[in-house]
Amino acid sequence: MWRRRVGSLLRLWGFWPTGVPGRRPLSCDAASQAGSNSPRCWNCGSPGGPGRENGFFCPQCRALQAPDPTRDYFSLMDCNCSFRVDTVKLQHRYQQLQRLVHPDFFSQRSQTEKDFSEKHSTLVNDAYKTLLAPLSRGLYLLKLRGIEIPEGTDYEMDMQFLMEIMEINEKLAEAESEAAMKEIESIVRDDFEEAKEILTKMRYFSNIEEKIKLKKIPL
Repeated sequence: MWRRRVGSLLRLWGFWPTGVPGRRPLSCDAASQAGSNSPRCWNCGSPGGPGRENGFFCPQCRALQAPDPTRDYFSLMDCNCSFRVDTVKLQHRYQQLQRLVHPDFFSQRSQTEKDFSEKHSTLVNDAYKTLLAPLSRGLYLLKLRGIEIPEGTDYEMDMQFLMEIMEINEKLAEAESEAAMKEIESIVRDDFEEAKEILTKMRYFSNIEEKIKLKKIPL
């Protein structure tokens, strides 16, 4: 039952949406594009900010800077903008960044830096959790392309899918034996296998997208 919903997203993979009101497609290299207009350091006034040293510290006075609002999670976590992510590398990057920006290391600094460290740490946590899980990673990739699925809604869900979910929830509420629980578990496991197959295909679409970007680069 996942196939119809996820399949429609798969057909959109790798393409910029058109005619989507109120949504602005984001880019995995937005931060690098913004680097030329980097703001000045809030503390000493020298050129610094998002375009330098990963956007964390001023190169002159070493004051912690505000998070770069244009930077996406993949860039922040030093990962390729792709569904395939090296989770070991991701974990190492997470630990590295937390050693740089965790609030515990700024207890003796200015209030401005304390506030910035809180924001940086929260952002790093959100980025790590989002990219670590395949589902949230895939949804975030769609978001970067201007496609969002609102939480808490039945966004474009067909009635057959919703009825199947209701039936599973009813069976789960009425289940009183281990056999009944195993039956429900097997149904859900089958659906997850279908989702896994579709997400695996998404990797190939992501690879094609990267090839398209390279083709567009003038020689």
